[in-house]
Amino acid sequence: MNNKQVGLLILGITIIFFITVMSFNFALNKIVTTSCTHGTACPMNATLKTQEIISYSLIGLLVLISLFVIFFIKDEQIIIKEQKDKPLSEEEKKAKLEGLAEEEQKVMNFIFLNQGAAYQSDLVKETQLSKVKITRILDKLEGKGLIERKRRGMTNIIVQK
Repeated sequence: MNNKQVGLLILGITIIFFITVMSFNFALNKIVTTSCTHGTACPMNATLKTQEIISYSLIGLLVLISLFVIFFIKDEQIIIKEQKDKPLSEEEKKAKLEGLAEEEQKVMNFIFLNQGAAYQSDLVKETQLSKVKITRILDKLEGKGLIERKRRGMTNIIVQK
């Protein structure tokens, strides 16, 4: 759901609240005028005015928030994969894999097969390793400067350096 839709949803809910507040204020005003015998000097009239100011102010605040979300908050652009200018040659891949443990090589090969970028969740599925194990392997690879993790929503995208 993009920000414009969220803003319109807030605005729609605000309109429903406005109608509810209007009917509540109308009913409350009717009750005060029929039950108060002191006329305009009745303390319930002052309370009624305060309640109306507060309720309409809150409705106005919700309208301003929804308009701000609709017009001023930009949608975030999500980059799915970042590709290098040219793919690595077999010699460059072998050089990067040299000295790595078997599981680290497995992860790096998967990244190479996916044009240099892969979701961390896909790594878990494809390598049959646990999430914790993948995280530790990625920590090591990142420490060696071979990959970079970028946060994308609820997962990470792994990009070769």
